[in-house]
Amino acid sequence: MINKIIIGSRGSELALWQADFVLHELKKIKIEAEIKIIKTQGDIVQNLSWDKMEGKGFFTKEIEEALLKNEIDLAVHSHKDLPTDPVKGLIIAAVSEREDPSELLLINKNAVDDKQKFSLKKNAYVGTSSARRKSQMLAWRPDVKPEDLRGNVPTRIQKLRNKKYDAILIANAGVSRLEIDLSEFHCEKLDPKEFMPAPAQGVLALQIREADKDIFRKLQALNHKAVAETIFVERKILNLFQGGCQLPLGVYCEKDENENLTPNPSPKERGNTIYRVWVSKAEKWNSFPRYFYFESKKTEDLAEKIISKMKAAVCPPLEGAGGGAVVFISRNEKKNDFFKRCLEASGYKVFCQSLIAIKQVPMRRYKKCDWVFFSGKNAVKHFFEQKPDAEGVKFGAVGKATAEEIRKFGKRADFIGSSGDMRMTGKKFSALLGNKTVLFPQAKESMKTIQLQLPKRENVVDLIVYETLKNNDCQLPIANCHFFVFTSPSNVETFFEKNKISASQKVIAMGDATANSLKKFGVRANKQPASFDDLGLVQAVMSM
Repeated sequence: MINKIIIGSRGSELALWQADFVLHELKKIKIEAEIKIIKTQGDIVQNLSWDKMEGKGFFTKEIEEALLKNEIDLAVHSHKDLPTDPVKGLIIAAVSEREDPSELLLINKNAVDDKQKFSLKKNAYVGTSSARRKSQMLAWRPDVKPEDLRGNVPTRIQKLRNKKYDAILIANAGVSRLEIDLSEFHCEKLDPKEFMPAPAQGVLALQIREADKDIFRKLQALNHKAVAETIFVERKILNLFQGGCQLPLGVYCEKDENENLTPNPSPKERGNTIYRVWVSKAEKWNSFPRYFYFESKKTEDLAEKIISKMKAAVCPPLEGAGGGAVVFISRNEKKNDFFKRCLEASGYKVFCQSLIAIKQVPMRRYKKCDWVFFSGKNAVKHFFEQKPDAEGVKFGAVGKATAEEIRKFGKRADFIGSSGDMRMTGKKFSALLGNKTVLFPQAKESMKTIQLQLPKRENVVDLIVYETLKNNDCQLPIANCHFFVFTSPSNVETFFEKNKISASQKVIAMGDATANSLKKFGVRANKQPASFDDLGLVQAVMSM
């Protein structure tokens, strides 16, 4: 029989919120509780960044010791703070629902630049003591200057308010739980599939003594099994790398049951569960991360398989190539090219060359609609350069790279596709569109994949804004290439008019249309990226 239990917690405002939340949840299942505050090493030592602190569990050790000594009955932790090696005699009895696991970039308004990645001005000072956050921020924005930042959530935000930093990186979960007013800052919520969080970020862990069977049984009413399933994968990956808070490792696992695929999913779609895992790992805070993406229909041994693939996925040397594997991508090199920088940091050699030229087509019969949907960056560029009236219009983008291009013209995407499958993106956009009209700026030879997913064709307006011209004069290092990355059907067709590849060379296709073009030449794509952007392409190469 459980009478009253004592909850152990750190004394920070967020930790007490978490403990109080669990206390009220316990009351719902008729368990009385009180909170006891315990100071941890992480609370006492404030002059060192996390990657300089020795050992593991510096936010949890003292609380776990109190639990083992019967001074408390239940410990409430931020799950990401717990060491992955279990303490003998203690178990995690339950986990909470997951708060949004995203990172939040809080920016002083005088440091905002909407045309830059994450809306952060060049050479900004960004506060964070996390090696994981530093490595990923520097990968996307090598110009920024990371500065150590310690303290609880309100303390960190006050330091930003005092202009000690231009911006700070902080977990969205803590800010949401404390309901902090952030109206004085510009807030950028970073997609966890692009900027990977700490394993189990946003989840509370309820820890008890293993021998307390009665408490364990009662706590099952608070346990969220679906959350436990995904964060088990995340934390197992961390465990297999023998890492803690200091390790520059970001992992995000998502269980996709195709619940939002269509309003009326087919029986085949309804039962198709897939676990998707995004991983970012660097050797240290100032080294470039390597990025991976994996899919599986089950979680059994998933973490072990991911670790095995990551350890095997070193840049493969080629005979006669003079070093690391050569990657050809059918586009011209961009300024501050993330794809090239990321792969070259891991030893690959990257050759960029578009096989087509783009020519703008003057817009005719432009009709202002409720929405404008862009299926690529060229459509964005050649639409906005012609200065159309787009005030009061909403914008859709096929993916993050297209959304970034929209921002260069001072606009924001109201819908961003998150899938590498354009048909799925079209279905999700269709559900949002309703009876509104939508304009599609496009190429002359557009496949119109998104349009075909919209049931009300009378609400669709197609507008030609550019055309592609073949460039057959390119000199390509075909014999030395290990990977070929094709970014469009036009590039495929131009390439195979004069060239062939061997069965040993790997091929990556950007989307179904590009993969179908390859099939016309008897080539099957080895992989398609999970997202239509540079990160998706990097993951496709590294996860091969």
